Amino acid sequence: MIRWIALFALLLASPVMAQTNIDLGGITTNPNAPVEVAADSLSVDQDSGTAVFEGNVLIGQGDLRIGAARAQVVYDSATGGIASFAASGGVTFTTATEAAEAQNANYDLTNGKLVLSGEVLLTQGPSALSADRMTIDVETGNAQMEGRVRTVFQQGN
Repeated sequence: MIRWIALFALLLASPVMAQTNIDLGGITTNPNAPVEVAADSLSVDQDSGTAVFEGNVLIGQGDLRIGAARAQVVYDSATGGIASFAASGGVTFTTATEAAEAQNANYDLTNGKLVLSGEVLLTQGPSALSADRMTIDVETGNAQMEGRVRTVFQQGN
């Protein structure tokens, strides 16, 4: 028992606690798959190649769902497809097996990276992790959490 307490104390004191890698096995999203966006309103700026969705924004791609108050979409000038988007105003992120909350999200479809920032809370079943920032590779399901990472792992049957 003392050995476990010593190990736990060592881990708490270690700088490794500032960053952790996790596996989000439920994400099977293809960054090239169609992106669906629904919102209460839409403003399009042809000159800048952007669109702003506001009010009850829901973005879907494969099993990935992101909800927010506002999302700004940037279109690729060469293809006309969505290159990236930034969501803000209390963002929720869900897959078949995970859920997360954050203040903001930035999704770069060209490189398949989704970054959640600001009071990130990830739940996987009964376990929870929180951090300042989480970066997800949506092709592999690998994620990295940074900035005062805290966790609760449920033990048991």
